[in-house]
Amino acid sequence: MARAARERSEQERETPRPDATGSSLPAHVPRALAGEFLGTAFLLAGVVGSGIMAERLSSDVGVVLLANAAATAGVLLIIIHVFAPVSGAHFNPVVTLTEAALGDRRWAEVVPYIVSQVAGGVVGTIAANLMFDLDAVNVSTKAREGSHLWLAEVVATYGLVLVVFMLVRSGRVQLVAGAVAAYIGAAYWFTSSTSFANPAVTAARTLSDTFAGIDPASAPMFVVMQLVGAGLAAATVRLLYPPGGLVE
Repeated sequence: MARAARERSEQERETPRPDATGSSLPAHVPRALAGEFLGTAFLLAGVVGSGIMAERLSSDVGVVLLANAAATAGVLLIIIHVFAPVSGAHFNPVVTLTEAALGDRRWAEVVPYIVSQVAGGVVGTIAANLMFDLDAVNVSTKAREGSHLWLAEVVATYGLVLVVFMLVRSGRVQLVAGAVAAYIGAAYWFTSSTSFANPAVTAARTLSDTFAGIDPASAPMFVVMQLVGAGLAAATVRLLYPPGGLVE
């Protein structure tokens, strides 16, 4: 009986169900979307909240950035470990898009994933604002403009996507959480943009006029550059790990 129940559970998990467009989604996808929502919410609470706390405790911008980077890296490490078995722990539209472009995820799942990520980011930012006695939404006035910042976002996103998919394609998935956390923590410091590298994070950070914020007028170009970086990374992964097997 227990074995039959397990078999039924497995069948239900893999049974496709129609989505709003008429295509079918595996039964596990709603759980995955919840995981993406929650994980991205915690990510933004960490990014925005740590920036607010650090700015209140220190007037030294270097100390504030160090605290913000360390908290972000720590949150990333934990949420990737926690949510990877549920959703794959993307928390980032460029990761989802790259996975689909490389043939490792169904395109029907991409838009629901991205919607969940953006919604989670918005909720996480609002939570951070409220935890520090700010208005739930206070639109950022921090302009982040200039070709140097745009180039930084290409580099930051290229590196992030490369780290994720080079490890996955080489069979070292267990290293992804630590590698992503370390990379983002470092990229806070070696990129002039402080490594947003995530369209959902970029959109959500427009809703907090604090250390981590970005003016809504600056956000679209950041997102464009992130997509460029992800595209270049996907091409690099295809070159180094082509379909059909690993490069020896």
